[in-house]
Amino acid sequence: MFTNYEGKSVPSVTFPIRVGNEWKSIHSDSIFKGRVVVVFSLPGAFTPTCSSTHLPRYNELAPAFHENGVDEILCVSVNDTFVMNEWAKDQEASNITMIPDGNGTFTEGMGMLVDKSTLGFGKRSWRYSMLVKDGVVIKQFIEPDQEGDPFEVSDADTMLNFINPNAKKPDQVAILTRDGCPHCARAKAILAEQGYQYAEITLPVAIRSKTLGAITQRGTVPQVFINGQHIGGADELQQWVQRQSIKAA
Repeated sequence: MFTNYEGKSVPSVTFPIRVGNEWKSIHSDSIFKGRVVVVFSLPGAFTPTCSSTHLPRYNELAPAFHENGVDEILCVSVNDTFVMNEWAKDQEASNITMIPDGNGTFTEGMGMLVDKSTLGFGKRSWRYSMLVKDGVVIKQFIEPDQEGDPFEVSDADTMLNFINPNAKKPDQVAILTRDGCPHCARAKAILAEQGYQYAEITLPVAIRSKTLGAITQRGTVPQVFINGQHIGGADELQQWVQRQSIKAA
């Protein structure tokens, strides 16, 4: 069983971090003292669950965390700073601060260093998350001590729900487009005007018709989706925005 650190101070350690072409040393005091910080820790950069779910959702919900008093979101992993920097680029995780705990010092201090040598990983972090205020752990979600890599309680939604069960989460918006499409540009402009951050999927010619038909039963782009609802093209998006404005009035 892992020890819950609620009510205790986080370890006092120094993290060597590579910024650009320079080495910098960041002490944990400068991260945690006088601040509200959410930390999530995971077994390793570029690993499946970490890359597909754990990190992306924290990055996506970052605006909601900030609106509810969180100053910074940290991802801690027993990886070196070069790996963590490349992972941040790969994930486009601009809302997350990557903390490379290469020697496992912080993780060991939290009692979360585990042996994954059977996988060729050596010493790594157990998966957990925590809310830290002024250096003290207020809440900690630790994955169950069982075989494999459980991912049940350290997710972003669980942490945000703890901080504020009524927190408004960012809308999930995606748009299917093609290069050089003026209607696509118009739809993206409408989304930007409304303050939506969207994921754009540019379809190559070779698969466009088959993909559009299978997903939308339409033959043209753009096609916009908001929170799982198929809105349609640029004209339909504009009409949808107008209806939302009327409802809010």
